[in-house]
Amino acid sequence: MKVILVDDEHLNLVRLQTEAKKALPEDTEIFAYENPLEALKESKNKQIDIAFLDIEMPELNGIQLAKELKKINPTINVIFVTAYDNYALDAYKIHASGYLSKPVKAQKITEELEALRHPILVKSDKRLSVKCFGNFEVFVDGNPLKFQRSKSKELFAYLVDREGATANINELNAILWEEDHKSYLRNLIADIQQTLKAVGCSDVFIKRHNECCIDPNKIDCDAYEYKKNNPDAVRSYRGEYMIQYSWAFFSLEYDD
Repeated sequence: MKVILVDDEHLNLVRLQTEAKKALPEDTEIFAYENPLEALKESKNKQIDIAFLDIEMPELNGIQLAKELKKINPTINVIFVTAYDNYALDAYKIHASGYLSKPVKAQKITEELEALRHPILVKSDKRLSVKCFGNFEVFVDGNPLKFQRSKSKELFAYLVDREGATANINELNAILWEEDHKSYLRNLIADIQQTLKAVGCSDVFIKRHNECCIDPNKIDCDAYEYKKNNPDAVRSYRGEYMIQYSWAFFSLEYDD
């Protein structure tokens, strides 16, 4: 689990970090920032699960920072930490997970962790993880995986949706385009192969002549856990599945 703490007052940040360490699991990665802009920049390269945010900060206040963090990860749990109680409505509007009053104690943090809006799935030893709920995203060792082409990412998403079933070139072409782009499709396949090979995960993608698939046993996937009735995965599903791809609109509901 990865957590960020943001408070522009150094002493308050130190106190928050001390109490958070008492409440959070020992293997939690905690990143503390006094500068909210730096916190936002660093969060773009990390899969942050929980953000504890002070509200009144210069340059970028906690409400604004929370909105930006949710653009990066819609399922991030935001817990506001403040000495004021007049921001509760704003916190409610952005669907915050919690609202703590200063000075924060470990016991109060524990109570918030037990009632997170977006439950955190237990990580396994698989290096590649896939998030299908909300926007489709791929992570390797907790960091975003970047494909050279956006269509490569969409192709990979479709194969994840197929959950190990093979798809031939004609099927993939019909899903990604209305016209014939089979030659370009081969470039996308090569991009996926090269991208996964570069991070040591080439065994996830399987290519056979004019068809391909992924090995679902090689990845962590919230949708796969949902279908297994994993309680945490079921709670984390908010009715949104790969929302950037129109072909995925009915997929999860149909499988149910």
